[in-house]
Amino acid sequence: MNRSDFLKTSALAGAAVVTRPLITLAQQSTYRTALVGAGWWGNNILRCAMQSGQSKLVALCDVDKRQLTKTADEFSKLTSDKPKMYGDFREMLSREKPEIVIVATPDHWHPLIAIEAMKQGAHVYVEKPVGHTVKEGRAMVNTARQTGKVCQVGTHRRVSPHNVSGMEFLKSGKAGKIGMARAFVHYAGGPGQKVPDEETPKELDWNFWCGPAPLRPYNRTIHPRGFRNYLDYANGTLGDWGIHWMDQILWWTEEKYPKKVFSTGGRAIKQDNTDAPDHQVTSYEFEDFTAVWEHRTFAGNNAEKTHPQQAVGVYFYGTEGTFHMGWMDGWTFYPADAKKPIIHQDPQLNKPDDQNIAQLWDDFLKAIKTKSTPTCDIEIGHRSTNMALLGMLSYKLGRSVEWDGEKEVIKGDAEANKLLSRDYRGEWNYPV
Repeated sequence: MNRSDFLKTSALAGAAVVTRPLITLAQQSTYRTALVGAGWWGNNILRCAMQSGQSKLVALCDVDKRQLTKTADEFSKLTSDKPKMYGDFREMLSREKPEIVIVATPDHWHPLIAIEAMKQGAHVYVEKPVGHTVKEGRAMVNTARQTGKVCQVGTHRRVSPHNVSGMEFLKSGKAGKIGMARAFVHYAGGPGQKVPDEETPKELDWNFWCGPAPLRPYNRTIHPRGFRNYLDYANGTLGDWGIHWMDQILWWTEEKYPKKVFSTGGRAIKQDNTDAPDHQVTSYEFEDFTAVWEHRTFAGNNAEKTHPQQAVGVYFYGTEGTFHMGWMDGWTFYPADAKKPIIHQDPQLNKPDDQNIAQLWDDFLKAIKTKSTPTCDIEIGHRSTNMALLGMLSYKLGRSVEWDGEKEVIKGDAEANKLLSRDYRGEWNYPV
């Protein structure tokens, strides 16, 4: 089960719908907007963009014509705009000159598309993780600063009401001094089975889909939507779910990065085509506390549910008690003194996918208009992505690494530093 499947099967009860305040058309600016990556999540973002009333949809871009057609059909019911359809983002940027580009492709494409869009004059909303390797993220930050363009990362939990109030609770000291944080995502799953490679669908440009990453034979377990657990194109559960919860930890602390990282795990259960770990534990040593990530994609975890249908979030362990920052269950504080009452706040999430993209999109537009830094600025997204990427780097090496967060190098480890980037395939050049 991947993240998208988990989202589909998670219960939707108990979450209120958050709506925008009404804004008259006279108050709005309209931006030429393009979507690159016309899959399920890209459509979620584009839907919020169009509902804001401040986007003119000029282009849809995807290497899979099936996804393009499906998206065009859906949005023809929502807008009278007539977007052009493209298979190559470079041609789209050159011809349509969008002012906003949504990048919702698989992870390995985020940097090149976002960087080129900013260089071509567009503001960018890019999905997390920002890239596949550490140095790609730094190149994205550099480009945003050099061009002066807003680059918002889709870590939408930073604007979710219960996450905001939960952070206020933690930062106020009500949980006491925090000595440890434990982030986790646990769900059920079985070993799976091998699926043979097959002929590429005629509507799909598979060579372009693989792009700068290795070219593998087409397999329907990779595309559509299965790429997360193939390490050529993504970084497994830690690189997907982990970004959100690592981001919550960095939001809470004043420290910008860990000093040391060690990760272990493996594939004890999975017997399918994927190669990402089906269980993993990663320890992050900070100056003033320790953070831990753990996931497993088996066992059901009925003993650990934080919500009737899920076990996810971050536990912050403080001298005054334990604080759980969750998702569909909001947040809860369990005092160390059993005589004190438990404190809880319910979530306020948008349907149908229990998220707050609409609020993050509004924040993005505000940053564009006021020439300010967005809530989920690319620098913030880069640091949170690095937490996951360093965990995966340690997992691949089989040993701990010491991280110099200022220089963004691994201390005294030439082999590890090679994994901060990777060779690109064919015509594609690694960004600087």
